Amino acid sequence: MKAVHDAESCSVAACAEIMSAKWTALLVHDLSEGPRRFSELERSCHGISPRTLAERLRALEDEGIVLRRSYAEMPPRVEYELTEKGEALLPIIDAMRAFGREWLGRDRDAAVSAAGRA
Repeated sequence: MKAVHDAESCSVAACAEIMSAKWTALLVHDLSEGPRRFSELERSCHGISPRTLAERLRALEDEGIVLRRSYAEMPPRVEYELTEKGEALLPIIDAMRAFGREWLGRDRDAAVSAAGRA
């Protein structure tokens, strides 16, 4: 086992540093369905502030995970989409979805509660 897990020498720590930032997994999940506008991402991430969303998107852009496209239209339009590097994160999102359904889903909790009462 590695004695120290730091983002510079441990690939798991480096990935965890990116994915553990609040909202990142949800943004990657939303963008997996195709390009989205800022307002669409803001609506889908209930509770995120515009400032936080802008910061997260900028950080993901800096990491090469998200691409920002500006269109010279009136009014101006900006869309965000996953890069190839961002799409490489989708198996992690799929694994989170599967884990959530099996171990954290409401249907499972209801079944466990019902079994405990029987």
